[in-house]
Amino acid sequence: MIVRLIMSALIALSVTAAPAFAKKSQEPAAPALPTIINADQAHDPENVLHLDLSNGGRVSIRMIPQWAPGHVERIKTLVRQGFYDGIIFHRVIDGFMAQTGDPTGTGAGGSQLPDLVAEFNAMPHVRGSVSMARTNEPNTANSQFFIVFYPRFALDRKYTNFGRVIAGMDVVDRIERGEPPANPTRIVQASLAIDNKAPPVSTSAAANDEAISIDDLINSQSN
Repeated sequence: MIVRLIMSALIALSVTAAPAFAKKSQEPAAPALPTIINADQAHDPENVLHLDLSNGGRVSIRMIPQWAPGHVERIKTLVRQGFYDGIIFHRVIDGFMAQTGDPTGTGAGGSQLPDLVAEFNAMPHVRGSVSMARTNEPNTANSQFFIVFYPRFALDRKYTNFGRVIAGMDVVDRIERGEPPANPTRIVQASLAIDNKAPPVSTSAAANDEAISIDDLINSQSN
């Protein structure tokens, strides 16, 4: 009799425990983040950021909303406000990164919009990664971002990585170094590929055109 009661109790426990186990195993897994970066600028142009720099080149960045939707939306909002136009790269460390996005040029400024909640992710900070700058507090990213020169995996899961340079990394390499640089490189124009804005005319080229006229060439005294 005792054996029969024990067996009945064990069967009852297994029946009642089974649904809970099955329910747990059916919970959906978190979606995997995309790791392939599409370098075609014509693909999803709403999420391609162009930075036309004062050193004469254009940098194109693929932003990945799946990595950090709030941060990508913030960048797009500020770009369309013209916020980044004229802002310098105020902190550029050789072998590490180039940081911009502060209208004061000191590293202490930002936009009028509220700070963002961190969206740290597992995407590695490799050469060309574009990530948000912040203070020691995690939820303080606002408008400043940096472009990585060389891999820095210590930044992973500590800074919000939201994109990757897909063209013009050589232009990034030419950004003036310094904290701040003596002659800082600036963003002449920031735009989204979907808006199809042409790079602005180089100021140095325009100055040269004005300095040398057709009459000057005709009246040249040289041999």
